Amino acid sequence: MIFLKLFRESFLFANDALRQNKLRTFLSLVGVTIGIFTIISVFSAVDTLRNNLQKSVNKLGSNSIYIQKWPWVGGPDFPWWKYMQRPDPKLREFDELQKRSQTAEAISYEITIDNRIIRYKSHTVDGVEIDAATQDHDKTWNFDLAEGRYFTDLESRTGSPAAIIGFDIAQDLFPDGGAVGKQLKIMGRNVTVIGVFKKEGNDMLGISADKQILLPLNYAKNLIDVENTSRQPNIIVRGKPGVKDVEVESEMEGLMRSIRRLRPGEEDNFSLNKTSLLSNQLDKVFTVLHTVGLIIGLFSILVGGFGIANIMFVSVKERTNIIGIQKSLGAKSYFILLQFLIESIILCLMGGVVGLGLVYGATALVSAAADIQVVLDIKNVIIGIGTSVTIGVISGIVPAYAASRMDPVEAIRSN
Repeated sequence: MIFLKLFRESFLFANDALRQNKLRTFLSLVGVTIGIFTIISVFSAVDTLRNNLQKSVNKLGSNSIYIQKWPWVGGPDFPWWKYMQRPDPKLREFDELQKRSQTAEAISYEITIDNRIIRYKSHTVDGVEIDAATQDHDKTWNFDLAEGRYFTDLESRTGSPAAIIGFDIAQDLFPDGGAVGKQLKIMGRNVTVIGVFKKEGNDMLGISADKQILLPLNYAKNLIDVENTSRQPNIIVRGKPGVKDVEVESEMEGLMRSIRRLRPGEEDNFSLNKTSLLSNQLDKVFTVLHTVGLIIGLFSILVGGFGIANIMFVSVKERTNIIGIQKSLGAKSYFILLQFLIESIILCLMGGVVGLGLVYGATALVSAAADIQVVLDIKNVIIGIGTSVTIGVISGIVPAYAASRMDPVEAIRSN
């Protein structure tokens, strides 16, 4: 109880000192506010970028393996000429994998046709990405439908002129709704819309179905060469539930080597890409960004801390005679120390709260202006407030200790 009483009195002394020197208090807050704002803003920006990129990666499927010509990750010594000579995945290889695989739940063969113009009566949409895939596409990719349905097995096998279109395409071509059942002109042919992808929004990796059209691969075979390199053919394998990625990957590597008749010791002429490769690269990049952000924030808060320490020394100098009077009336050294230390902590906490408020305001503005989901994690808030308290203690401990060690007679004479 005695300690709480002393703490309360120290708090009142500190509060009174801050109120009497409003301009000095405000100037002291500026440095800490900027520092805390910088720390939380940088961390939030990094987390936002990481979160949005991870969402893009998650669309690819956490248990899917992409058999492709090119690897997803490279480096300064990336041997592009070697990968360029590799053969593209073929439909024959897709059929063999379907027959032989024991770990795959679903396997799909997919191609991409970029920058096409789609028409419906007088409405047109350009820059559309057309994808064609086999029946298991809905199992190897993660997506939802806003309306309609997915292809039936019969539609996929017979190459029915059916399509699932992106949300933005549906909005542009059918502003009044009712896209399902309508016929579009795609690559010179009439195709019936059977479904519309759910709105996904902007994607930082460009993985979005909003401006995409999906066709059965057997329908596309009637129009184009689906094994042509320009179509970016690839085979996607989704492992069975409970089967580890490494098991699926190991089986796919063995099967592909067998199908392509590669000799023992001969290098693979295909790439097995997984989302974990991208996630690992993201982790490395964002670890560096977090470290850089922390260093920038610490330098900013350090400037504010020096400002607080300077103000506290001035405050001790101004109140030297009051300290002498307090000590002559029996005030303990720890009471004097606590009085100035609390003042320093309150200053830094106020700066931290103001900085946090600015971050929330900036978050709301960015979210409204750029349609981006900004991540303001509670962990970053705790880091910001905790840093404020720490800086308050570090900045105030030396002036407070100097004040607590003053001789009461000399302190009173200083007036």
